[in-house]
Amino acid sequence: MTDTNINIIADTKEKIISLLAPTGWGEKLRIFLKGGEMDVLLDRLLTESQEGRHFTPTLKDVFAAFVKCPFNKTKVIFMGQDPYPYLGVADGLAFSCSKTGRLQPSLKYMLKAVEEQTKTPQNDPDLTRWADQGVLLLNSALTCQIDKVGSHYDIWKDFIFMVIDAINFSNPEAIFVLMGKQAQSFASYISPTNPVVKISHPASAAYASAIRWECDDCFNKINQTLIIQRKEPIKW
Repeated sequence: MTDTNINIIADTKEKIISLLAPTGWGEKLRIFLKGGEMDVLLDRLLTESQEGRHFTPTLKDVFAAFVKCPFNKTKVIFMGQDPYPYLGVADGLAFSCSKTGRLQPSLKYMLKAVEEQTKTPQNDPDLTRWADQGVLLLNSALTCQIDKVGSHYDIWKDFIFMVIDAINFSNPEAIFVLMGKQAQSFASYISPTNPVVKISHPASAAYASAIRWECDDCFNKINQTLIIQRKEPIKW
């Protein structure tokens, strides 16, 4: 780690901590954000970028899911795979496409499923509306090299463990929705008190050019669980 990178990393850490402080996540993730593991993570991202292996989303959007869904509001966690691995598409919320205003294939299948399950039209690519209601739109890695799916799973694994631990300890009813094998690899780390829904990733339906994404009526089932918990259901 060069002296220049050390200074950049220290400055970046402070900005991230300040960004997350008002959301409640700053305190819950404080040990990781202030520790050496965060230094290693940021050094890896910085070094890759300096070597021409650029990542997405941009750093200012990497923690958008936490900014838009404060800890104390979180009641559902969607966990997918990577951010969209294309330049200028990922906005920091898993599956959301607010940067381009155009639906990516995964989101097309998700919104089609919402339409079928809730009988409400769906065409807005910006999923901030879900985050505002307490849905943490999380990927298994918060970044991804352009055009290289799965490239940053190892970078973010310990951070994701910290997020899960924070929810296990302070939010024992939060519903985890694990989409695909990568997200489901974290299932054993989730507390038994937290409901877990395991479904395929919508990208698998896109790859197969399927008529629909088989998601086991998950949007209705999430709301049924929230009602049992005496919480406001999500307006998908």
